Amino acid sequence: MSTNPIGIFDSGVGGLSVYQAIRKHLPNETIIYFADSAYAPYGNLSKQKLHERCQHIANFFVKHKAKAMVIACNTATAMMADWLRAEYDLPIIALEPAIKPAVSVTRTGHIGVFATENTLNSSRYQRLVAQFARDKSIHQIACHGFVEQIEKGDLDGPETTKLVKQYLEPLLEFKVDTLVLGCTHYPFLAKTIKKIAGTAPLKLLDTADAVSLQLTRVLAVNALFNNLPHEQDYFFSSDNPKNATPVFTKLLSKKVIVSSA
Repeated sequence: MSTNPIGIFDSGVGGLSVYQAIRKHLPNETIIYFADSAYAPYGNLSKQKLHERCQHIANFFVKHKAKAMVIACNTATAMMADWLRAEYDLPIIALEPAIKPAVSVTRTGHIGVFATENTLNSSRYQRLVAQFARDKSIHQIACHGFVEQIEKGDLDGPETTKLVKQYLEPLLEFKVDTLVLGCTHYPFLAKTIKKIAGTAPLKLLDTADAVSLQLTRVLAVNALFNNLPHEQDYFFSSDNPKNATPVFTKLLSKKVIVSSA
């Protein structure tokens, strides 16, 4: 079973930021990546529809004999991680917005959070804020439009730049010095965010490396490391592969073939 693949899924291409971290930390592992782009963003879905999609994807990974599953989506983690762990008998690694690390990093006490509406409204997120950031000022924004732009591969065009300015500039006025990227899509906008922030001191935090290290620990505990040389990863999308392939290729800076799922 140690040579079986690791399944990673997200509402779309955003989880490729997590894929990159896992690829770096676990070079021998085979990865199956599932982008549910036909249903992105998850932040806009009803709980029932999100349940249906997560069940469909988990069953897809089981069919492909995945030895572990990574939920590379803050919304799916917030709303479905507990259910998935109860329902499926394989290690499931989830993520959450980097509120705790942000508290230790901020100097002004003002922390910004970019996330989807469902993530910000989830009890899981609200517990994080209550537990770790009660004495900090949290400035949270549901960034409508970010996911859609990234799904198109538009990371720094005029429309994307306008959106980033719209959401970022109010935070800078509040002296926010730490910005939590609470959606795995958003790290792909890091360069644009930094450019608009200019000389303002702004630390960007995401959880890709933390998830990768947690997966490493889980594989070690369960004796699931693949010690054979890496051969190939597999990429799937619920969207048209002809649309997905150029976006995957751009975000990963390498040619990939995306199959229909």
